[in-house]
Amino acid sequence: MYKILFIFLFIGQISYAQITIKDSITSYPVSYATISFGNGNGLFADDEGQFYFTKKLYADIDSIYISALGFKDLNVATENLPEQLLMQPEASALDEVLISGNSDRKFKEEELKPYLDDDYYNCWLPTIESEIAVYFPKSTTKDQKLTNVLFPIALESKDWEKRNRKNSEKKKFSTLFKVNLYKNNNGVPGKVLTYETIVFKATEKDGDVYDLNVEDLGIYFPKNGLFVSLQVLGYTNKDGKLLPNKKYKEIESKNGGIVKIPTNFRPLLPFTDEMDTKNTFIKRVFINGNNWVKFDKGNGLQSSLLKRDLFNYGIGLTYKIFKDD
Repeated sequence: MYKILFIFLFIGQISYAQITIKDSITSYPVSYATISFGNGNGLFADDEGQFYFTKKLYADIDSIYISALGFKDLNVATENLPEQLLMQPEASALDEVLISGNSDRKFKEEELKPYLDDDYYNCWLPTIESEIAVYFPKSTTKDQKLTNVLFPIALESKDWEKRNRKNSEKKKFSTLFKVNLYKNNNGVPGKVLTYETIVFKATEKDGDVYDLNVEDLGIYFPKNGLFVSLQVLGYTNKDGKLLPNKKYKEIESKNGGIVKIPTNFRPLLPFTDEMDTKNTFIKRVFINGNNWVKFDKGNGLQSSLLKRDLFNYGIGLTYKIFKDD
């Protein structure tokens, strides 16, 4: 038994190489950095800046591209990849973000409700290759502070025959998401509004909406509005630690080659046709330098949601509007 255990431990050690990404100045880990393979595939580091990579797993990859908010991009050859990678901090001006230290200002609270839907066929299946961003205009000339983001989630019933019952037992999941906030740059997501790392773990116990409190970030709406984005990082253990999930399925193509298809992660994200404008944008995060594309017909996107005229992921918001100037 001990010999068998030793063999499994030895195989585990040679099958995976654990790489750690750190800040070159502080030596702190760079949490949830993006590791792109340059071929449309990639993965994420965990909260300790760690990820797994070996030439055995990724034989066709000769270099990786690493990016993270607040750091200069890093291009590293995979041959003799070191166990520790250092990223250089990059100072950037976060213009048009208003910071106020006055807690006595009078305000009123307003809410944009999320759009909910339990129909599985009306949902986006999250993959780690895609980031979804939703635009929100500034609704007033007064200071408008973002307090909460309400992410709609579609829960799946364990028993398909009972899927329309509210009290049906739901399939379990524990999934880590990353949130970004962007300035509006001529109608598409532009510069980030905060370099804070924003992640949350969603489970079936959270119900059909995850309420994320962001008030402490001090984000005020720029005059041209802002974008809120969501991307799945992967499944977690019970403590919220990101697991080294299998990110791709390998399928043999007609010409005999191997095609990597991104794995879908739960929960599903409901899309809606109840909004007057098309405010949702997507991008494939692992294609180096890829641009945002509006989620709409005629933009080269292949999606059954577009065929059903479902153009928007219906994120909700709560915010404060201050009465004094």
